[in-house]
Amino acid sequence: MDKPWSASGSPAATPATASVTSGYKMYMGDGSTQDGWPSEPDFKSFDELWDANEPVMSTSCSLFDQANDSPDEINDLKSAIEHVSQSAHVDPRFALAIMMQESKGCVRVWSTSHSHTNPGLFQSHKGSGSCNTGTDLSASGVQNPCPASEIRQMVSDGVEGTASGDGLKQLLEEEGGNVFKAARRYNSGSIDPSGDLSKGVATHCYASDVANRLIGTLTGEASACTLDD
Repeated sequence: MDKPWSASGSPAATPATASVTSGYKMYMGDGSTQDGWPSEPDFKSFDELWDANEPVMSTSCSLFDQANDSPDEINDLKSAIEHVSQSAHVDPRFALAIMMQESKGCVRVWSTSHSHTNPGLFQSHKGSGSCNTGTDLSASGVQNPCPASEIRQMVSDGVEGTASGDGLKQLLEEEGGNVFKAARRYNSGSIDPSGDLSKGVATHCYASDVANRLIGTLTGEASACTLDD
């Protein structure tokens, strides 16, 4: 499979990180190995990351006052991530990390709504996939079980993009395959002019959290990042 998603493989210099609790490292800087960010060889395998996050998926919908994912829904979700990512030439580990960051894998997560609606597992840009069309604490149109076709659409909206917004595929292409820059833009739409992924608008911890998800030091527990404090 092509790998346009790989982070920079250049040799690492002095890491611009700060160690915190539970093995979490708080990453700052431009997303390069020169600034201490991890590269692909540091990432856990997809199966390792899936196994570590699956227990979180099985209980995450309780956070949204919805029925938790069933084993069948979780199996459909894994299949969707693998197949859609392969088709889009996106690392499934990156797709999994973004999904966990956005929804913790709850197939009945509600949408967030600010300037536009962000539905589904990836809280995509006005996507069509959702098993709960309610917004911000309100449930509507809940589907239980969530059909495999709807799960796949939610994954496609996030990975391949929508008619009105980029997905991971487009952002990776625009950022030269750097997963951390792509993650920051998925969250905020832009990167701070300084190039520092811990600065700018929206969630300052976002790219750092994604990095820790990829190396296996963040799954279901609360992030130890303090950049948004």
